[in-house]
Amino acid sequence: MPELSISTEQVGFLIEKAREFDVKEDNSDPDSGSNGADDNMVDVLEDDGGDPVVREITSFINAMSEDEQIDLVALMRLGRGDGTIEEWDDLRREAADGRNNRTASYLLGEPLLSDFLAEGLDAFGLTWNDERTTPVR
Repeated sequence: MPELSISTEQVGFLIEKAREFDVKEDNSDPDSGSNGADDNMVDVLEDDGGDPVVREITSFINAMSEDEQIDLVALMRLGRGDGTIEEWDDLRREAADGRNNRTASYLLGEPLLSDFLAEGLDAFGLTWNDERTTPVR
């Protein structure tokens, strides 16, 4: 079984944050003049481009080592079904070949990121704890 450079706790934190990001929707009423009390805080779930969750995920990923970022991308691709655990070295090599300074943007562009990361961990026989609310370094 291959080993991960990234910890299960780090991946678990990203799964949680990606789920927070996934519940956002496009801004459906850009000219809304109502306040939160009037519309039951519905605007909280709209993505207005200034999402603090995106900044938190981006900062967290950018602070990772190159090996951790490569494993994170390979883990997402494993969970997405681009390969099997037996092909981990190939997935990792492909992730390394495509590595750039936009890893966070790339991952955030994947609609099912949290599910794919969880599936990737599952392929390693690992589970994540969904009770963490602070980042693990």
